[in-house]
Amino acid sequence: MKISDLLKMGLRNLFRRKARTALTVIGMVIGTISIVVMGSIGIGIRNVFTEAVMKDGGLSRIYVTQSWSYDESTGMETKSAQIDDKLIEKIKQIEHVKYISPQFNVNLRLKNGDYEAYLYVEVIDYAAASDFGYPPLEDGRQLTKDDYRKIIVSKDRLNYFYKFSGRIPKTKQVNLKKDKVTVEFQDFMPPEGKKPFSFSLNDNVGFFAAEENTEYAYTSYIDIDNFKELYKKYASTLKTEDRKRALKKLKTYDYLYVNVEDIRQVMDVVEEIKKLGVTAYSAMEELDPMINTANMLQMVFGAIGAIAMLVSAINIANTMVMSIYERTKEIGIMKVLGCLIKDIKKLFLFEAGLIGLIGGTIGIGLSYIASWAVNKYGGPLLSAIMPGNGWFVDSTGAKFSQIPIWLPFLAALFSIVVGVIAGYIPARRATKISAIEAMKTEG
Repeated sequence: MKISDLLKMGLRNLFRRKARTALTVIGMVIGTISIVVMGSIGIGIRNVFTEAVMKDGGLSRIYVTQSWSYDESTGMETKSAQIDDKLIEKIKQIEHVKYISPQFNVNLRLKNGDYEAYLYVEVIDYAAASDFGYPPLEDGRQLTKDDYRKIIVSKDRLNYFYKFSGRIPKTKQVNLKKDKVTVEFQDFMPPEGKKPFSFSLNDNVGFFAAEENTEYAYTSYIDIDNFKELYKKYASTLKTEDRKRALKKLKTYDYLYVNVEDIRQVMDVVEEIKKLGVTAYSAMEELDPMINTANMLQMVFGAIGAIAMLVSAINIANTMVMSIYERTKEIGIMKVLGCLIKDIKKLFLFEAGLIGLIGGTIGIGLSYIASWAVNKYGGPLLSAIMPGNGWFVDSTGAKFSQIPIWLPFLAALFSIVVGVIAGYIPARRATKISAIEAMKTEG
């Protein structure tokens, strides 16, 4: 039987009973929508979890700090191992460690005439910016060691310069292109009668092209080599005792960022670092339970979709059985005319597969509409079933239903396969009908 004949006969037979065919197709449409939308929700929730964790830093980043222990005999707390260059060398020996960035936290005072502001700054190694997932600068370039003189300032902070005179402080929004801003360290008081050490912020300043509600949009950064250079100049202006304390501060770090070659090795590296007597934390610790929750939800949603598709398959099988009863004489005539058994089976399988294809195609189209509705109206409900009621997710803007490019094609193929499988037993039954008995059938 030619493909053209198969197509012509299959379509004619399907449209012979339009109402029944339409109801069967509708069942397949519902099943396909269930599969696609439920699958897209599972994928979306997983991606939302990952994006939420990524906003707090890359998944391959490990945060290393000092740990504290309490001695009951003395009633005192004791620190763990010092976070210094010796510890860095030990961590470098751990397998899969890619890069280590020593970090300081420092509070700076910004001054513009009589107006001032306070800036929280993280001291980082700009050479590690790409390894640790820092976003690009506003001009699109990635932050590199060539920018080590550049101070990355939070835009938000430049909106809050204050002048304290009287009861109500005056505020000012600073424009770094026009207004001169100087920076001062605050760790130690300057010697009496001397001006505090300061440097210009205007000469080298930059901004991350970061989205709001991320750490990069509200935190300022300075390169560690630039910081040490400036801090040593600052220390040289201090009294002898304060100068020694300031220089000693540069020998130990507040914490470390450790970058790992592959996120699959992060937790192993975390355990090895903890053995060195310090505290180690990774965002992967948050992601693991989230992924388990996403997997559970995906299984639940997948089961719901599978049940809907099973009902659709039963509906197709029922339709094909009814079609065989109605076309018994036609099947007998086909056999008498010498039509091959495999062609008869092929015809019924083609009709069943065509129902699956039509229903699947319509269902895929409607799935995009359903996915849009889930994202627009279902955020609060879906975030409520997440760990901690989804406090880390903006339920009004998160895409909880995400349809990847491969899902519609997989759903269409699955719909055809379901249709063919559902039609197999009826098609096999059609081939076993006796030609003589079929010719006796009235119809």
